[in-house]
Amino acid sequence: MDANRSASAEPYVVRRAGAHDVDAIARIWHVGWGDGHVGHVPPELVRHRSEEQFAVRARQRLEGTWVAESRDQIVGFVVVKGDEVEQIYVDRTARGMGVAATLLHKAEAEIRGAGHRRGWLAVVAGNQRARSFYSRLGWRDAGAIMYAAETAVGPFAVRSHRYEIDLTDPAPDDRTGH
Repeated sequence: MDANRSASAEPYVVRRAGAHDVDAIARIWHVGWGDGHVGHVPPELVRHRSEEQFAVRARQRLEGTWVAESRDQIVGFVVVKGDEVEQIYVDRTARGMGVAATLLHKAEAEIRGAGHRRGWLAVVAGNQRARSFYSRLGWRDAGAIMYAAETAVGPFAVRSHRYEIDLTDPAPDDRTGH
């Protein structure tokens, strides 16, 4: 069993990201972005998505980034920007183990804690796996949008869906009493 697989089976902690996490975040983001977007976005956008480009973007977003870590290894991350869950990705070896749900709940708590009553995120229209995941966790498809994907040469319009969640309800931990 490789180190990643071994690490993902262990309990993990969520903590604020630091500069030392950028390379791991960029690697997870690059692979995950490809898994969820290639074949669902125009090839012109794919050409802008190198691992180095993700490292630059990860460094720019550190203030709003949290990572899930197991045995000193990053297994996922989430980026919150205002009331938006801007990015959320989990290492392939840790998918299906609750990491994404934990990170999403962390993002919801941060958005709620900043005083927002509603959170939102964009999902590329063809990424049915992600769309199903958000729906299972209580997010509502608010309809089709054109999302301005960031590139080094300016924004690129991507057919997406806006998902929203009402944050006026108690947080998941509040509902369960944990």
